[in-house]
Amino acid sequence: MADTARVLRRMKSMLDDHGTPYRDVLTGTGDLAEFDLSESNVTVDRATMIKEGALSDLKPGQDYTLDPVQGRIILRGTAPLALGAIVIVEGTARGMFTDDDLLQYIREAQLWHCGDRVQTDRYRSPEGFYRYADEPLTLDSLPEIEELPLAILATVNALWDIATSLAPEPDIQTPEGTHIDRERTYTKTMDQITALTDRYKELCAQLNIGAYRIEVATLRRVSPTTNRYIPVFTPREFDDSAYPTRQLPPIDRHNEDPSGIPTPIISGLIG
Repeated sequence: MADTARVLRRMKSMLDDHGTPYRDVLTGTGDLAEFDLSESNVTVDRATMIKEGALSDLKPGQDYTLDPVQGRIILRGTAPLALGAIVIVEGTARGMFTDDDLLQYIREAQLWHCGDRVQTDRYRSPEGFYRYADEPLTLDSLPEIEELPLAILATVNALWDIATSLAPEPDIQTPEGTHIDRERTYTKTMDQITALTDRYKELCAQLNIGAYRIEVATLRRVSPTTNRYIPVFTPREFDDSAYPTRQLPPIDRHNEDPSGIPTPIISGLIG
């Protein structure tokens, strides 16, 4: 089955956003409870306090809170940090995205990639009949072979956010001759989005999975006497003894009468 940690590592490789470790030593002055770390977009792996020769680990949410985007740590249980006390903060700084950001892209990609797909399990009921249970396909039940397409789709979502932030930025030209071509960076980002999208489509076509898989639809008939749709039932295996499952395909409701005036109906003949 698919593993979130492996998908996350694939995304970091494609985005070249592995992050860099950092280590900050915060010295107490007796009146400060908030400290700016040396990096932004950070995660804290460990925070340790050294006070009067005693060493203790600080617990997140209880002893401190973290603003990961700004790279600021706020002490709570020990605030303000006593004079002479030291807090050592160790963690990883992200260049563009935090792990929470990347996990959000993965969740969004999973919704698109899995769509209406289900996993069918066949079992024997206590009465001795064969039954079939359909469970929605999730990241936990996704086959391992689909990890790469899912990671590519999540990376495309992340690159779209990067392209959106680059779009309104003007080019920079300084008198010293420094030139930063933001438009070219935006163009190369969009080219990468196109290339990864084509790769995702190719994998979906090869495996018949994801948002570009081939789906089989059932045409619905309308009764000539009642002008109503004929019921459609889900196809079943020959040994499935459960009751038929009714399908409710969406009905196109364009050009409906907005007046709200009811139409006279003679049951069985009109309407």
